[in-house]
This record gives sequence, C-alpha cells and structure tokens, in this order.
Amino acid sequence: MTALVGQDFLTLADLSPEDLQGLLTLATQIKTGAVQADCSRKVLGLLFRKTSTRTRVSFSVGMVQLGGQVLDLQLNLIQVSRGEPIRDTARVLSGYLDVLAIRTYDQTELEEFAQYADIPIINALTDQAHPCQILADLLTVKEHFGQLSGMTLAYLGDGNNMAHSLMLGCALAGVNIRVATPADYAPDRDVVKQAQTLASDRCKIQVTTDPQIAAAGANILYTDVWASMGQEDSAESRIPIFQPYQVNSKLLGLADKEAIVLHCLPAHRGEEITEDVLEGAQSQVWLQAENRMHAQKALLASLLGAVGN
Repeated sequence: MTALVGQDFLTLADLSPEDLQGLLTLATQIKTGAVQADCSRKVLGLLFRKTSTRTRVSFSVGMVQLGGQVLDLQLNLIQVSRGEPIRDTARVLSGYLDVLAIRTYDQTELEEFAQYADIPIINALTDQAHPCQILADLLTVKEHFGQLSGMTLAYLGDGNNMAHSLMLGCALAGVNIRVATPADYAPDRDVVKQAQTLASDRCKIQVTTDPQIAAAGANILYTDVWASMGQEDSAESRIPIFQPYQVNSKLLGLADKEAIVLHCLPAHRGEEITEDVLEGAQSQVWLQAENRMHAQKALLASLLGAVGN
C-alpha cells in the first residue's frame, strides 16, 4: 500500500479500484493478525465539528492498537473556534501531528485543510461524503459473501452523503448499486455521473424513486437516517415522505433470500428500519460497526507507511 503514503483521503474518488481492494485486503490481514502495522511515535489528531460515536471511538482505539497516540482537538479549546483561518491552523498542526481526521459540515473546509497541511487529511464525514464508513461496509460484504464483484446493493432513503459515498465505493469495487429516494431527495447528479464514470464496465449505477425495484433480488439492503445531522428540524415532516423506503420485513422479502441488512448507525427504530429487521438474523449491522475500526486501521497504516510483515 505504499502508493497511499502521505496522501489525503477526502473522497473515495481519491482511490483507484486497486487501491480500494488493497485497503480491504490489508484490513482483513490486520484484523486476523496476518500482517502487523506499527504506528508507534505517530500521532493522529481528531478535529470534529459534529458529534460522533463510532467514528471517534474506532479511530481512537484503532490508532492506539497500532501503537500510536490520539489527540482529540476539542473545538472549544483551540483557536479555530475563535476565527483563526483554516490555512493557519492546518500549517501549525502539520508541525505537530502525523495525520488529521476531520469531521465537519462543508467539504470545502476539508479541501482547504488538505491544501495547506503537509500531513494526510482524512474525511471523517462531511455533508457531501462519508468514505471511511464505506470502507467498513465493503469489508463487511466481502467477509460475509466472500466477494464484492457482481453483488447488488440497494440503498433506500435520503440521497445524502452515505448515498454519494456508497455509489463511489460500489463503482470502484464492482458492486451494482440501486439508490432509491423520494424524487425531491435524490443524490447529487454530479456524484451520480462521477460514479457511473468510475464504474466503467464493472457494475451498474441506478437511481430510482421505487424502493421495490431497488430491493428486488438485491444481496444487500442498506439504509440511513432520514434526517442527517443539521437537518433535525425537518425530521418530523420527512417521516410520511420516506415511509415507503423503510427497510422492513416486507421489503426484505423482495431481496435475495440470503440478503443481509446494513445500517451505518445511529438507527431510529420504527423509522428508516424496523426493530425486527435491525435485530434479525439477516442483520450484519454490528459486524459492520466493528469493521469501522479494522478498515480505518488499514487506512491509517497505509497513509503513514506503517505496514510491516
């Protein structure tokens, strides 16, 4: 994975299909102990403008298990919260840290950090993309089915950052993806075109308003909350609009009989997914959550050139 040393990871489009497969293979090897990675004397900074459970904890525990250290840059304790320009903060932090994971609203803020920092910048979630989550998702699918190429994933719900990153990740991995959203909540057209270009002849990218078409025969049903962080004021009004996209036993019955269910969490039981499906035999949500740590360990080791034998 030397090709990724020192690079930024702002979107899955930063990777080639070979890069993605290499990261997933390395994640499996690190998880099973077949490969050792050593990040001792390396420091990961976390700069989060949004709340986080899985991202914060999986990055923190993963880095510690790799032998490194983590510095949580709490916004109320650093000068960026008082108006220090991003370019100044980025250049200063480059002198202290080895890698910086940022969770924020605007993708352009992340890009400005990357422009001025001399260390790898990782997208730990923006309103536009959530690439680290997709590494864990694809790792989970690969573990469960033994393959990625030729599988079909149906995403049902809001055309948000998860929909965007899933399309890009599936395009690189050769996974067919059907994104079903209400008409006024479709994913960004530019991202759809980008995914279709990345997909080439490997797989198909489909966007529809029909959840049944998306779910029919799918190997994976995937959903996310109907109102993302920052959209809480519209959450109640979205429920009737999104109700047909709820992942429930009826919709799961349209999928392949061996299909699995994924959710990036947190889940609103009774809204985007029902309790019986989330807790059911076909749910792989808890493995998916655990795999956040393993996938991110592979990412950190690759960006820092810390992969051993």
